[in-house]
Amino acid sequence: MTILLGLIITLVCMLGGFTAMGGHVWVIWQPWEYVIICGSALGTFVVANPMKTIKDTGTATIEAVKSGTPTKAENIELLALLFFMMRELRDKSRAEMEMIIDAPQDAEVFKRSPTVTANEELTTFICDYFRLIIMGNARTHEIESLMDEEIETVRHDKLKAYHALVAVGDGLPALGIIAAVLGVVKAMGAIDQSPEILGHLIASALVGTFAGIFFSYAVVGPLATKVKVIREKNLRSYVIVKQSLLAFMNGAMPQVAIEHGRKAISAYERPTINEVEAATMGGGLDRRPQERKAA
Repeated sequence: MTILLGLIITLVCMLGGFTAMGGHVWVIWQPWEYVIICGSALGTFVVANPMKTIKDTGTATIEAVKSGTPTKAENIELLALLFFMMRELRDKSRAEMEMIIDAPQDAEVFKRSPTVTANEELTTFICDYFRLIIMGNARTHEIESLMDEEIETVRHDKLKAYHALVAVGDGLPALGIIAAVLGVVKAMGAIDQSPEILGHLIASALVGTFAGIFFSYAVVGPLATKVKVIREKNLRSYVIVKQSLLAFMNGAMPQVAIEHGRKAISAYERPTINEVEAATMGGGLDRRPQERKAA
């Protein structure tokens, strides 16, 4: 929503200012200049990136438009899942825990956390490290190092879309110049025409330079930044899991361990202790779908 609002503000101010100076907005409408610039940008994007990154860039763009970051209710759900998994680890045998970890989609503890289960990568991350814990031989510092390495790998993969968009944004001004040069070539072919016609052709050519710079700094660049912000916010879920499990491995009770995870959430999005306790000790986990709907 903020992306749409920002573009509206940008276009209104730009076109409004141009009109106020006496310019004619219809002159800017040069569709073939836009085809040259945007088509070339899309082509270079496809050349530079594997198909997986191309598809992920589309997914990242949708996430950016929707501002798809974990809500407070979803963070509570994650903390509650970790709490119940830690409690299960204390109460159940190794064989029973392995059954939960091997098929989380069928386990009751995961069924109560649908938003976490829907994220397959995060679910796998949780199950993998609970599996290492029940093996009993891993040291805390080794697990922490392994978690840091995996989180950094996930971060690298998730930000490929950001780097791809940045590369496109950086190239757009140059592609705008190419479109402008082609327009000038066309204008030079009509050098024998009247000054009015020649002036119109040159003005049309200059639109290419304008469009390349505009798309770079007013559209693609901000979109890339938004993708980075959204993806890094989503990665905080991994840090929540990491901090909670490390505290648990160091001997903390489940309720104390998830407090370590709660502190990894940004202050302005962090649920209160009472809200987390309501979802864990008070059985509030089952009511969270209604809470998310109300939010």
